[in-house]
Amino acid sequence: MAVTVDIVALTLRGGALHILLVERGGPPFQGAWALPGGFVRAGQESLDEAAARELAEETGLDAALLERVHLEQLGSYGDPGRDPRMPVVTVAYLAFAPDLPEARGGGDASAAAWVPVADLESGAEAERGAEPDAARPRPQEQGPGYGIDGGDSVPRPASLPLAFDHPRIVADALDRARAKIEYTPLATAFLAEEFTIVELRGVYESIWGSPLHAGNFHRKVLSVPGFVEPTGTTAARGGARGGPRARLYRAGAARLLHPALLRPAAPQSATSEPRDTGKSKKVSGNVSGVKV
Repeated sequence: MAVTVDIVALTLRGGALHILLVERGGPPFQGAWALPGGFVRAGQESLDEAAARELAEETGLDAALLERVHLEQLGSYGDPGRDPRMPVVTVAYLAFAPDLPEARGGGDASAAAWVPVADLESGAEAERGAEPDAARPRPQEQGPGYGIDGGDSVPRPASLPLAFDHPRIVADALDRARAKIEYTPLATAFLAEEFTIVELRGVYESIWGSPLHAGNFHRKVLSVPGFVEPTGTTAARGGARGGPRARLYRAGAARLLHPALLRPAAPQSATSEPRDTGKSKKVSGNVSGVKV
């Protein structure tokens, strides 16, 4: 039995949540897209070290940049037959980081790309009907200007079924990320050391996939002890509509958010009829997308 690590690396690019994928250069699943990862070097490195090494190989992160990455174990996966070569247990990791560099193929990967999570989730149905070892569509190449602030290249929507059991790992990772920013300050891991509340709100909106009321979000964040702390400085430029420059904040000392920032409820379908319970309903105070 062998042990591998797989990394679900998430970052914001052009205001949208992206995930790092690599194109496999050899069998099994040659030509398929997958999470970056590889075999642990037995007796030479720990699981955490193996995950950091694989992430660095696929992103070009040096030691200094790697310090900015939040890396945590997601879970272990060892279903029989998940790897056609031999019994393999993989330990999956979740990585958050701001402004990660352009992806590059390393090791046995022939290519690498940052893919919008929305595109990947839209291809979930195709994954269930994918044939093993079939070549998957390539994401559009991302130009050098495509970064956290946007750029000239916009990836086209693509159905990208993944190799191995990576769809399950990705789904678990996204659930973890979306839940964890409710009760921990890990949303700040997607931002530079100093940031505005508007930028922090953009992280929540990108990960949750839902717009939030600006004023209520601002008040909610500042009401949570230790979530953020002011730097005493302001942004270099004012907002798009003019006015005073936004204040800058940094991550505070809190490790848990109390009260938590809860995800907004999913909107009710326009075609569905509300269930009549025979009781009058009191309007809740959640009109912002952030429950209080």
